[in-house]
Amino acid sequence: MGSDSLSEESPERHFRTLFISDVHLGARGSQADRLLDFLRSHDADTIYLVGDIVDGWALKSNWYWPQTHNDFVQKMLRKARKGAKVIYVPGNHDEFLRKYYGTHFGGIDVVENTVHTGADGKRYLVIHGDIFDLVVQNARWLAHLGDKAYDFAIQMNRFVNFFRKMFGVPYWSLSQWAKLKVKKAVNYIGAFEATLAGEARRHGCDGVICGHIHYATIHDEQGIRYMNCGDWVESCTALAEHEDGHFEIITWTDPVRWIAPVPRVTARAA
Repeated sequence: MGSDSLSEESPERHFRTLFISDVHLGARGSQADRLLDFLRSHDADTIYLVGDIVDGWALKSNWYWPQTHNDFVQKMLRKARKGAKVIYVPGNHDEFLRKYYGTHFGGIDVVENTVHTGADGKRYLVIHGDIFDLVVQNARWLAHLGDKAYDFAIQMNRFVNFFRKMFGVPYWSLSQWAKLKVKKAVNYIGAFEATLAGEARRHGCDGVICGHIHYATIHDEQGIRYMNCGDWVESCTALAEHEDGHFEIITWTDPVRWIAPVPRVTARAA
């Protein structure tokens, strides 16, 4: 058991459902420590892990598994043992789990996709989203190259924010800013959202909940509710459903705990 197991937290906020994606355990950019801090004060009856929780791509090239990554795994297993419903929808970085659809690991269900019924009766398709990414599906070498470039940007973010923290300036994302200045990236986001909205319609759902592009948002621009969880590499966001059925995105990027609506953040064809 990890160090986090030594203390049983009393969460300050309890939700009907939490959706977490793109933690990338095994990658050096993963901010599992911030996610653990978030989970100490946030809990839910149902927790969806919406893909790329473990980064198999990173682990293949360079093994990295600090204690905080193990602590997160132990925390999820412990939540399942204590009665929380935990559902894991694998993504492309943890695609090795796709051979285990329909199985249970320590009380955690592994599924290809699923439909979440909200407190208000609305139905939401829960899916990672990578199967609708043409780069990932048709040019995996390019996806891996982009992954390396993204890792470099994350390293630069750390360098920039080290000095910002010294001067008491809030966290700022260099890669988020750069990518949102690129028209092709903005167009990619729009096309991804439209495709996922169409998939939700085909499933007879009122909305879709996904991850993959590290771009946290809630909107109805496609005529259907589109919600993206964001990530725990850079933006540190989670999607939460309240008991009355309304959703919010919670950000957790600063060492001190704060809750605020997330801005539109970075895109990553991850």
